[in-house]
Amino acid sequence: MNDMVPMGNFAPLSTSMGGGVSALLSKRAKAAIVVRLLLNEGADIPLEDLPDELQANLTHQMGNMRVVDRDTLAAVVAEFSDEVERIGLSFPDGIAGALDALDGTISRQTAARLRKEAGVRQAGDPWDRLKELGPERLLPVLEHESIEVAAVMLSKLPVALAADLLGRLPGPQARRITYAVSLTGAVTPDAVDRIGLSLASQLDAQPVRAFDIDPVERVGAILNSSTTLTRDDVLTGLDETDMGFANAVRRAIFTFANIPKRIAPRDIPRVLREVDPAQLITALAGAEAAGNGATLEYILENMSGRMADQLREDITEAGSVKPADAETAMADIVTVIRQMEQSGDLLLVIEEDEE
Repeated sequence: MNDMVPMGNFAPLSTSMGGGVSALLSKRAKAAIVVRLLLNEGADIPLEDLPDELQANLTHQMGNMRVVDRDTLAAVVAEFSDEVERIGLSFPDGIAGALDALDGTISRQTAARLRKEAGVRQAGDPWDRLKELGPERLLPVLEHESIEVAAVMLSKLPVALAADLLGRLPGPQARRITYAVSLTGAVTPDAVDRIGLSLASQLDAQPVRAFDIDPVERVGAILNSSTTLTRDDVLTGLDETDMGFANAVRRAIFTFANIPKRIAPRDIPRVLREVDPAQLITALAGAEAAGNGATLEYILENMSGRMADQLREDITEAGSVKPADAETAMADIVTVIRQMEQSGDLLLVIEEDEE
């Protein structure tokens, strides 16, 4: 066994393991044995998260070792398992780790303030953070970076995300960045890490938005749930104040009157299956008086003849309904449609004048 670990590192182990191997092996040697075993078993160990000094020490230790006998291996593994089992709870290292652990559970404003006060950045690989962001967050950064940095950025991001970003850039800029990607072969890992840190720092420096949804969508959602009278009055006022904003809000609004233009004929039966039958009859019975006769006919035309005839009889029996009741029923149907859209069960058609 000329390949055995040098005696300076390992002394012969006693067959009695009552005292473990702590007296015979250094902690560094035991760590190297455990890491080697885990790597042999195919475990993915994030050693890159360790400080550089510890990574270097571990590498040197493994380079000085050769073969470990089965008894020594079993003893080290048993001691390591005992140490792990004695750990009841572990906390992240420092304020940066604590902020990462609490991500999503404390407000973004609080997290940003604490990070700024402590002078710490987001821990871990900055590229992991960047990969999780959508194109809307990354595009402004990409647009204002140099061609070389943009090329590295696209090279590090997932292919689908990089393609999405590239498609949003002007043609000449996209072509320059694409060519620059071919020149990134000589970029060092340190340079890539510094670029990632710089990009992540830019995103950290951006002020936290109080609202996740832009103003147009927020106003549109509010007016969707408002009465027709209120909605028309507000839009008229917006026309006088900011016609561009008013038109954008109109595009974001979906009302009962939009059904013929925004819902495909084949989807009408699917929508009606989700709507309360009583509310459907009330809404259709009051549609003509509310100026939504076109919607009434569109719905009846895009269902089975038998079901349409039954609905017509039910509408006739319902007679005249109160405008307020009809408005509420129509709003409920719109709510169902919006919920189906948000869950991915329904795709609304974009009107030609909205493109």
